[in-house]
Amino acid sequence: MKLTGKNIVITGAASGIGRAMARRFRLEGAASIMIADINQAALEDVAKEVGAIPIATDVSKEQDIKDLITAAETEFGQIDLLCNNAGIGLGGGPETTDENWQKIWEINVMAHIWACRAALPGMLARQDGYILNTASAAGLLSQVGSAPYAVTKHAAVAFSEWLAISYGDRGLKVSVLCPQAVRTAMTAGSGGGVASVNGMIEPEALCDTVIESLDIEEFLVLPHPEVKTYMQRKSQDYDRWLKGMRRLHAQYGSDNWP
Repeated sequence: MKLTGKNIVITGAASGIGRAMARRFRLEGAASIMIADINQAALEDVAKEVGAIPIATDVSKEQDIKDLITAAETEFGQIDLLCNNAGIGLGGGPETTDENWQKIWEINVMAHIWACRAALPGMLARQDGYILNTASAAGLLSQVGSAPYAVTKHAAVAFSEWLAISYGDRGLKVSVLCPQAVRTAMTAGSGGGVASVNGMIEPEALCDTVIESLDIEEFLVLPHPEVKTYMQRKSQDYDRWLKGMRRLHAQYGSDNWP
């Protein structure tokens, strides 16, 4: 997909990856951009900078997402690219409270499902549309120090796969963004933890890979190309891979998040 002349919706756009996407998509010639975030003040700043339409949205609420999609379809006529980018990180394992498990599940997984539930009818009717879901390398590998993050990002990848399988022959294109450490508010002050073993990149560098992958309509968007090698090692010898991950766990500590 070339972004020139396209109508785009981005969630989690007040900072980090979402803000970088809004900036880059405007430079790539997007016709219209609608940005969403729970942080309304920061969202409006981004909107003014890139000439986007800001919609205050709590992605943990389906009605907010339905209202966002309706607003975009009403304003633009159609959504060409939907970027389900909002996400959070929480540390911990099984002891993590039900409340926090539910919170991260709603934001990292259900928000993708709700957005697609609202946007897919229009895309499928036109037999044209593109969905970019932000997951993480943790969704392909795992996350030392955070069961909730690993589990929900795996689910985000699985949902993206399902969309591509189910609707790929009906005009829908799907990509899933799976970076390691990116310099955002989530990694601020931590150095990126175990996710930074291959270095921490800036959101702007990540967007270079996003544009390249959208251009060739590639499913896996991997700003850290090493992740594909790790995936291959995992599939070739799961037990050996688990041993290697336990070494990382010992090195970085179970309480290191992110």
